[in-house]
Amino acid sequence: MTRALDGLNVLDLSWVVAGPLIGRALADFGARVVRVESSRRIETARLMQPFHGGKPGVENSALYGNCNAGKLGLTVNLKTEAGRGVVRDLARWADVVIESFSPGQMAKWGLDYAALSRDNPSLIMLSTSIAGQTGPWSALAGYGNVGASLSGFQHLVGWEDRLPLGPFGPYTDYLGPRLALVVLLAALEDRRRTGRGRYIDVAQVEAGVFFLSPQVAHYGFDGTVAQRRGNRDDVFAPHGVYPCQAEDGKERFVAIAARNNAEWRRLAETMGRSDLADRADLRTAEQRRARADFLDEQIAQWTKTRRAADVEQCLQAVGVPAHRSASSADFAADPQLAHRGHLVRLPHPIHGQTTVEGPRYLLSDTPGEVTRPAPTLGQDNEYVLRDILGYSEERIAQLTEDGVLV
Repeated sequence: MTRALDGLNVLDLSWVVAGPLIGRALADFGARVVRVESSRRIETARLMQPFHGGKPGVENSALYGNCNAGKLGLTVNLKTEAGRGVVRDLARWADVVIESFSPGQMAKWGLDYAALSRDNPSLIMLSTSIAGQTGPWSALAGYGNVGASLSGFQHLVGWEDRLPLGPFGPYTDYLGPRLALVVLLAALEDRRRTGRGRYIDVAQVEAGVFFLSPQVAHYGFDGTVAQRRGNRDDVFAPHGVYPCQAEDGKERFVAIAARNNAEWRRLAETMGRSDLADRADLRTAEQRRARADFLDEQIAQWTKTRRAADVEQCLQAVGVPAHRSASSADFAADPQLAHRGHLVRLPHPIHGQTTVEGPRYLLSDTPGEVTRPAPTLGQDNEYVLRDILGYSEERIAQLTEDGVLV
């Protein structure tokens, strides 16, 4: 059975998470993706945890492994003219180029879209950065934590009376690729019909703002500026995260929400607190929001003597939204994720075996597949240069001797 993107050639010049996740999705569905990096300047994700065996090392990062599974690996020193020549040859071969260098860097190397498309007019090139390739903030380089701050997430996450906490990690690194992939596929469809190439400029900040559309619209409507509210909701009540019994010496929590009056009554009755369900001052969501502190105390008194899984199970059984705050171990053991094949074990040349996430989408007729682990540094140099670009053994040897393939 074929995959949806069989025959698509991709040159991946991106770093860390935001760009590599786009190439990873393309590889899952059949694209041949050549990932270019250099041992002279180690890719940041290779130095980020978690590491196999808990040991830092350029070949040990599970983050790098997850973002680059299915790709071919080529090491090239882009500071050399010969190295840039290799990239130009790959751009002539490619249908798609993805890059996430600081805005302007590709132009300095003579590898921007204007230059590459002269030799390949049907080329589609996608650049992803914090704020986009043009404008007063275009020179700003950084990771998704900066993107999360500029797009508004950092301000919104945390407790009302404390400093902003922000969502975990480089948040917009994971939002940007979702929108970028859709636009890239649209450009490929347009090229199929017209033969035209395209240049796509993705700004993480704008992708992040899109996911805060309700808050932006509310401000446009009446000037309301969204604020931090901890775990509470501006409509549902109760709505929070509550302590449960510790397990193996570790804190456990459960998230609970009552979306309407009927769910509130079922929650109170499951807690054995019909007295709360019958109180006249708790009958509406507005009333319950006004007494949120009191309700949180009552629910916490009930949950803290129970296992998170038991609270989750008994509330879900009566139709009340609830779920334990999942740990990494919970994630790995989740039966729904297992059913969908989300975690995939692959043989690894160094570690024996590694685990990555499976394709993000399940397609009926052209299913995705993770075919190989992320490449080790320079793993596919000879194959890419000889079999894809048609370089002679002598030319490859000369590039190696000149320090280009590092």
